[in-house]
Amino acid sequence: QEQLVESGGGSVQAGGSLRLSCVASGYTFSSYCMAWFRQAPGKEREVVARVTAAGATGYADSVKGRFTISKDRAGNTLYLQMNSLKLEDTATYYCAADPPLPGNRACYLASFDPYYYDVWGQGTQVTVLS
Repeated sequence: QEQLVESGGGSVQAGGSLRLSCVASGYTFSSYCMAWFRQAPGKEREVVARVTAAGATGYADSVKGRFTISKDRAGNTLYLQMNSLKLEDTATYYCAADPPLPGNRACYLASFDPYYYDVWGQGTQVTVLS
């Protein structure tokens, strides 16, 4: 069974850093698109950062220059390095996986839309303190 497990969340002072990890079990996501989403109370889930199977990345405007998405070569672990954290970054963070389209060897376009992501982790809470 495909599973994603996030870790690394916690409480941090504004301006601080955290590194989130997402470990895949039951499969490797080397051919998948992967993304980090976040959801704050009362708000919709939004994409934070995404990466294609080939390693092309994209970021929400709100985190550009502060967050970095990366993955290990084996395709087992996804990371989100978060620097210069702000109060508005407080949310539950989820990693998600979007498999290749039928007939494709890999996922070439990482979507903004959570609808296209089939596998989700349970989430990890990030709280930024003033």
